[in-house]
Amino acid sequence: MGQPIGSFEAKSQLSRLLRAVERGERFTITVRGRPVAELVPCEASSQGAIEEAAEAMRRFPRIQGVADRDVASFIGEGRE
Repeated sequence: MGQPIGSFEAKSQLSRLLRAVERGERFTITVRGRPVAELVPCEASSQGAIEEAAEAMRRFPRIQGVADRDVASFIGEGRE
């Protein structure tokens, strides 16, 4: 749960909150003291997540020992 902030304050300071969220901060928007929403960074767009996914792809085992003509044959079989 992030730092609580009232809905009126969140509305009037949205630009400031979004800049804070870009830096990794989290907010819980409340209505009359009751939590109703979370304002959190998008994980898919964070640079760290992108770099981690790229590194995982680099570590993924590659298929070796299959000639190009065999791959073309496999593709042809799949289209039938």
